[in-house]
Amino acid sequence: MFYYVSKVVWFFATPSNLLISLILLGLILALFKRLRNAGIALALVFSLATLALGLLPIASYILLPLEERFPPFRDDGRPVHGIILLGGAVEASDSVSRGSIVANESAERVLDTILLAHRYPDARILISGGGGTVFGDGAAEAPIIADYFKAIGIDPARILVEDRSRTTAENATYSRELATPREDERWLLVTSAWHMPRAVGVFAKAGFAVTPYPVDFRTAGGTRTHRPFAFVSEGLRRLDIATKEWAGLIAYYATGRTSRLLPGPQAPEGGSANR
Repeated sequence: MFYYVSKVVWFFATPSNLLISLILLGLILALFKRLRNAGIALALVFSLATLALGLLPIASYILLPLEERFPPFRDDGRPVHGIILLGGAVEASDSVSRGSIVANESAERVLDTILLAHRYPDARILISGGGGTVFGDGAAEAPIIADYFKAIGIDPARILVEDRSRTTAENATYSRELATPREDERWLLVTSAWHMPRAVGVFAKAGFAVTPYPVDFRTAGGTRTHRPFAFVSEGLRRLDIATKEWAGLIAYYATGRTSRLLPGPQAPEGGSANR
């Protein structure tokens, strides 16, 4: 139920959808003589808000604390026993339709996992990502990525496929069941930097201690964070991602899926985030 409610609510609450809806509402109200001034004012205000949120670096400021919560991974020489790749980088239905893997803007998740697979040839590779939509089951992402890894020469015996999960919380629960990690094992968790706090929180809650390997950074950091966007669509896209992730953190904390609102490097749920 949580999955379906979250998807429906977020469709209407997504900033880009909400802004356009409010502009349209203003235009509709303007058709009525008694509400014309209010409608025009509403449409004008949210039209300006759309431009401001799309062009100004507001979205970058919202996303930056998430992306800088965990530092980039540095190889310290300690053995790596496993690599966990969270889904979200491949369009599963499009891949099935085209008969070829179709990656999206989070493709670094897959690319860096390939790099890690070669860097740590003895590590197992767990790919976590199921299917499902609000209106029914969809193609699962994990098997598609697994087939791609096998096609480029990664030993199939190293690959574990978790294709039941639809949420980050399920990623953690089902991954732990499949991997059955020992306390002395070190597993790298590969996901987008902006998604890493929530991911680490739920993995720790599930009793699966992981070492964060953040990728897919959307902000540049430093003074470049203050740069405006060249296109309104760029700023709105980043705003959608940032607000969705913060909403996810709040929802997961409120429902007990994480023990901290903003999990960090010293996550207390079930163990340390860095081992």
